[in-house]
Amino acid sequence: MADVVFRNVTKRYGGTLAVDDASFAVNDNEFFCFFGPPLSGKSTLLRLILGLEAPDTGEILIGGRPVNAVSPAERNVAMVFQNLALFPHMSALENVRFPLVERRVAEAEIEKRVADVAAKLHIGHILHKPPAQLSGGERQRVAIARALVRDPAAYLMDDPISALDARLREETRVELKRIQRELGKTLIYVTHDQEEAMSVADRIAILESGKIRQIGAPAEVYDRPASTYVARLLGSPMMNILKSVRGEGGVEAAEGRIHIADKAAPADAVEIGLRPEDIKVRPWSDGARSDGRTGRPARVFEVEPLGGYTIVTLAAGQARLRALLRGQPDIRPDAMVAISCEPGRVHYFGHGGGALAR
Repeated sequence: MADVVFRNVTKRYGGTLAVDDASFAVNDNEFFCFFGPPLSGKSTLLRLILGLEAPDTGEILIGGRPVNAVSPAERNVAMVFQNLALFPHMSALENVRFPLVERRVAEAEIEKRVADVAAKLHIGHILHKPPAQLSGGERQRVAIARALVRDPAAYLMDDPISALDARLREETRVELKRIQRELGKTLIYVTHDQEEAMSVADRIAILESGKIRQIGAPAEVYDRPASTYVARLLGSPMMNILKSVRGEGGVEAAEGRIHIADKAAPADAVEIGLRPEDIKVRPWSDGARSDGRTGRPARVFEVEPLGGYTIVTLAAGQARLRALLRGQPDIRPDAMVAISCEPGRVHYFGHGGGALAR
C-alpha cells in the first residue's frame, strides 16, 4: 500500500502559515493533484511528504507508517522538482540511470528499465547528450524519466511540465496519466494550470493560503464548488459571481437584467454563480417579452472568436458577464441581446461565500 495521509499538519516559515491544519488522504494507486495559485502551499505539501521539511504539528503517514522522524532517503518516494535538478556533468542517460546505480541494481535490470521509460517518454534519441545541449522540454522529460525509472512507493511531481510548449504539454500530460495507470502507483502532482489539473487527476485538492478548501473528483468540484473561491478558480472563463436579491418568482441580479425563475432558491442566498457556458444568448428581437426564461436585455461589450467557440462579454447594468458560445455566432459589439440561464445550472452562495444547497 502507498497511501499518503496527513493528520492536522501545520507548517510555518516565520510568520507565514504555509500549511494550515491539513488533513486528507491520498489513496493507493491514485493520481492526486494539488491545485491553487502561487503561494497557496502546494510545493510545501510535497516537501513535507518527501521529508525535506518537517511539520510543526500533526502527523504524516506513508503506506500506514508514520514518517515524521524518517529521513527522505528512507521514505522511498521519487520526486520531480520544478527546477529539474539534473546533474550537468552527466549525460541524459547517466542522469536517468543514477537512482538505480546508487541502489546497486543489476546492470541488466537498469538497461531494461531505462529502455522502457525512454520509450514511454520518447527520449531514446537524446540520451547521449548532456543537459546543456537539451531543450527545456527535453530536460523536463529526462527529469521525469529519472523518477519513473525507480520503483518507489509514490511519485511526487512539482509542476513538472510547466516549461514545455502548449502542444507538448498536452501530449506529456496524456502520457503521464497513461504511465501512472500502467505502473499502478500513487502519483501526487502539483500544478497551477487548471486545465492540467482537470485532465489528469482522479481527485483534486483546492488550496488557498495553506488551507485545503475542497477535495473531490474534477467534475464534482467543477459542478459543485464549495465556495466562490473554488468556483472562480476552476473554469475558463471563470464563473460569473453576482450579487443577488429575491425577486418576484425567483432571484434577480445585475440590476434586474438577470432573472432566475427558481422558487426553490435558498432564502439566504446573497450571490449567484453562472458558468459562462450556461448563459444563453439570443438576439433581442427573439426575447422582447423580457421574461426570465426567454431572456432580459444586455449589451454586447466585446466578442472574442476562438475558432470552435466564442467568448462574449456582456454589459448587464453595471455588471460584466462572460458567456461561452459554441462556434462563431453572428454577434457584434454594441448589439442588444437577451440573456438567460436555466435555474438548474445556477449556483447559490451565502454570506462568507459558502455554497448553498437548493
